[in-house]
Amino acid sequence: MVNKRPNVLHTNTLSENLQDIQPSNQHSIILANPPFGGKERKEVQQNFPIQTGETAFLFLQHFIKMLKPGGRAAIVIKNTFLSNTDNAAIALRKELLENCNLHTILDCPGGTFIGAGVKTVVLFFTKGEPTLNTWFYELNVGRNMGKTNPLNDNDLAEFIEFQKSFADSDKSWSLAVSDINQATYDLSVKNPNIEEAAPLREPKVIIENIIALDKESEAILAKIQGLL
Repeated sequence: MVNKRPNVLHTNTLSENLQDIQPSNQHSIILANPPFGGKERKEVQQNFPIQTGETAFLFLQHFIKMLKPGGRAAIVIKNTFLSNTDNAAIALRKELLENCNLHTILDCPGGTFIGAGVKTVVLFFTKGEPTLNTWFYELNVGRNMGKTNPLNDNDLAEFIEFQKSFADSDKSWSLAVSDINQATYDLSVKNPNIEEAAPLREPKVIIENIIALDKESEAILAKIQGLL
């Protein structure tokens, strides 16, 4: 009789030293949504070349190591990973861009993952080849996301179709790695198809404009009175 019980281990995945992972343990595809905002002990951080207490950053390193050369991954992570200025985040973005092809970043609307507390993105990458261009897609489902309004297949239909050819649109664009800041490797989601909001005026300027408008109004009223 075949034993159909799953082989489930109750352990802390991050306690495994990356150097101990053998090719026989690696996978061709990894799909994961690691925990955000957790903090790991110093002894656990020692298992990783890029040391940080942030569990999501440690898991990302683990996933990269667990991929076979040419293996593909789709990893959910908080969007602040793309622009954080701490040393660990910068080093991890550099590692991802230099040793993997981060070909797609899907920017998810707030509320996509209940309890995340932050906006999230999905990183799609292939291990073993450097990134030359990254294609961004800004997902907008036109409704508030939540437990009763989760993502559905229709919401992702355009993303899936456009991603086949990395098509440009009003909510999708490509970024050449050669054009990003090589000191920070900042990958912030900044849609170039949307004009930036005009900067807020200084209070002094606002008051001066009000005074000028009042003077214009007085002059117009004076002309009207002269016609009466």
